[in-house]
Amino acid sequence: MSRILEGEAVEAERSWENALRPSSFDEFPGQTLVKEKLKIFVQAAKARKEPLDHILLSGPPGLGKTTLGKIIAQDMGVDCKVTSAPAIERKGDVAALLTSLKPFSVLFIDEIHRLSSVVEEYLYTAMEDFYIDIVTGDGLGARSMKFQLVPFTLIGATTRAGLLNAPFRDRFGIVERLSFYDRAALHQILTRSSGILSIEASREGLEEVAGRSRGTPRIANRLLKRVRDYAQVKGDGTISKEIASYALDQLGVDQLGLDSMDRQILQLIESKFAGGPVGIETIAAALSEDRDTLEEVYEPFLIQEGLLQKTQRGRVTTEIAKQHLLDL
Repeated sequence: MSRILEGEAVEAERSWENALRPSSFDEFPGQTLVKEKLKIFVQAAKARKEPLDHILLSGPPGLGKTTLGKIIAQDMGVDCKVTSAPAIERKGDVAALLTSLKPFSVLFIDEIHRLSSVVEEYLYTAMEDFYIDIVTGDGLGARSMKFQLVPFTLIGATTRAGLLNAPFRDRFGIVERLSFYDRAALHQILTRSSGILSIEASREGLEEVAGRSRGTPRIANRLLKRVRDYAQVKGDGTISKEIASYALDQLGVDQLGLDSMDRQILQLIESKFAGGPVGIETIAAALSEDRDTLEEVYEPFLIQEGLLQKTQRGRVTTEIAKQHLLDL
């Protein structure tokens, strides 16, 4: 069962999520520094009539990496081919993608850290010199041919940049990390989304949703849809502060944007281990949860909000977390 505060996309959400995606830099709120730099790089590349440098976008899921990739292609006025690393298993898969590109096109690879080392290495010459080696025939009759590619831009998106091999990572001329959004930016996003979805909402109602959205646009839009349901059934169809607060409480999303698993993590460390430090393996075993899931899904936001600290000896709850647990 998917988690309502999960930053990863859910397949059933693809259609409405695509409808809510901004299509230009001006429509894209937040990430101001990253956005301004990308706009300059795009304008410079267009002025020189050259392909844009390869770009690596990293950060937690749901922050707009795919959206930015598409906006870059749109601003460059070129085609954008979108795929994900799990769909690229062999060299042949890469060759098929690269040979189908038009000049200056953008190839966007999501979850790029999941590419195999063989595929990564095959991309080296494609990224640097725009050619690949294609092997034809078998055994003694096998021949290697150099196939020249059209100039293109590879945009990789990853939640775990550290898993990319250093030689591969170094071939990206532009490396940017997206951060969690502040409430003002999330309010802008929700205002735009409510307009597209024809949802009646007060400013205070949208601010309540924004404040519990974990700094993540995808989560904010997901909560907006669920709060809309409560507004229609329990209210007059308008998302007010009161109905938003009631709906989010019913959904188990508290004032800090934590759900039941977030609170379980903090309560476990606080009550069973006197606030820590405690190792991640111990926490995973106590909660019957996978270590990678804890580190990739739950911990980034808890650390960002100052509720959890990572030390050499293990995880420690902060005074903010202790007070929040007391207030529940």
